[in-house]
Amino acid sequence: MYPWQQAAWTQLQQMRERLPHAILFHGPAGTGKADFLETFAQSLLCENVRPDGHACGECASCGWFVQHNHPDYRRVRPEALEDEPAPDGEEGGEGKARSTKAPSKDIKIEQIRALADFMNISTHRQGLRVVVLYPAEALNMPASNALLKTLEEPPPGTVFLLASNSLDRLLPTILSRCRKFALPMPAHGEALAWLKEQGVADADSWLREQGGAPLAALAEAEGGSREEMEALLHFLARPSTDGALRTAEKLAKAELPALVAWTQRWLYDVFSYKLSGNIRYFPRYQKELAALAGRVHTASLMRAIKGTSERRAVADHPLSAKLFVEDMLLEYTSCCT
Repeated sequence: MYPWQQAAWTQLQQMRERLPHAILFHGPAGTGKADFLETFAQSLLCENVRPDGHACGECASCGWFVQHNHPDYRRVRPEALEDEPAPDGEEGGEGKARSTKAPSKDIKIEQIRALADFMNISTHRQGLRVVVLYPAEALNMPASNALLKTLEEPPPGTVFLLASNSLDRLLPTILSRCRKFALPMPAHGEALAWLKEQGVADADSWLREQGGAPLAALAEAEGGSREEMEALLHFLARPSTDGALRTAEKLAKAELPALVAWTQRWLYDVFSYKLSGNIRYFPRYQKELAALAGRVHTASLMRAIKGTSERRAVADHPLSAKLFVEDMLLEYTSCCT
């Protein structure tokens, strides 16, 4: 668990006496929600919980949990997030066939249906049965409907712990059947101090560029390259039709959600500078942002911001990555020139 989560952890302990059957933890991406869920799940299964609510780390249950084989625990994530080998036999005879495909970014209905047997047998240690699922917005529609049926009639002794980066991407019916619990963004100073403890150079810039999310900043810093971001920012600072086409060619293989997010942050900085003279994400581009803010109409900025927000909803599944980037950059050019 991270330093900025301590207050939330203390607040969460007040719910343990009357634990809801489903808790939906929500907050910005890159702040450690998944680790928070795993920590809470282990504590719910622990046989000798400490006074502060943390797992003892010594009982048999904790040992199984750390080894990822606790019989009363299941974790549901998209294939693309799985970094641990599946248990023997889990993939059946189709394992090799599936391994040749790109890992899915969705949580599929088969993963929800696979929980049925787990929830219909008695628990191994006569305690709780815990299911962790994240990110909840990765549920495709069939999976969402299957999960909804389970949440409507929750099995006794079962607790669902879900995490979401974006509540507006979840079915309202799922939201209504979960107790929502906010995990806020850490203060800039606290996050910056933690990044410096991890040995991140230029920590302030990395943190600002990732919107204040420390884990996202750490991941980007460890990647060691700003090449794609810099190519995009260079274009955004000096937009043109020819530049849009060249930049789209260069960024066709980049992560599209990241490109959209960087564009959204850039537009926010232009808008913020125009209204208040403040820059949040890219202060090292102050000169270029100031120049854009001085010549772009507010209505054009609002139109560009709305356009990128709409693109974020389809960035994970574009028909053509190159055309997606081209269209986004050309629309930006038309609004900002």
